[in-house]
Amino acid sequence: MSQQLIVRDLSGADAAAYQAIRLRALKDHPEAFASAYEDEKEKPLAQIVESLDQPTTERFMLGAFDGEVLVGIVGGYRDGHRKSKHRAHIVAMYVAEEARGRGIGRSLLVEAIKRLRAMDGVEEIVLAVTVGNDTARSLYASLGFEAAYIEPRFFKIEGSYYDLEWMILRFVD
Repeated sequence: MSQQLIVRDLSGADAAAYQAIRLRALKDHPEAFASAYEDEKEKPLAQIVESLDQPTTERFMLGAFDGEVLVGIVGGYRDGHRKSKHRAHIVAMYVAEEARGRGIGRSLLVEAIKRLRAMDGVEEIVLAVTVGNDTARSLYASLGFEAAYIEPRFFKIEGSYYDLEWMILRFVD
């Protein structure tokens, strides 16, 4: 039986669980992430601890916990360049297969959007979804993201190409 879902910031204490779910995401769905499993599996746990333990008002990594088990993740950050600080990004979205269909992805995204929108001067949030991932695309659209453009052949994995659709949630016209 599942516990109550808790969405919270990840910290260094969550590094091992984060690394496990992140590697699973990269291995099971290489077409959905810019990072490669082969590269990230070599990342020392201490580096992940350090990354998660450096709080900032401009960047976060959230985890969804079913009891003590990390079942989903999503990251968000504000663009760091002076001319594009009005933009924020959602990245690294993943919900474990056995936890899907319970609103976990929506809970993670609602919290990420809330935090990004609260950043002073953020006018829009950008994310990318692999063309063909209709479940994720539908979720994003249901939260107000609109299609911006499709970037063909964005990823090349073992000789196959994958297109990305960029989507934007605008708060200011």
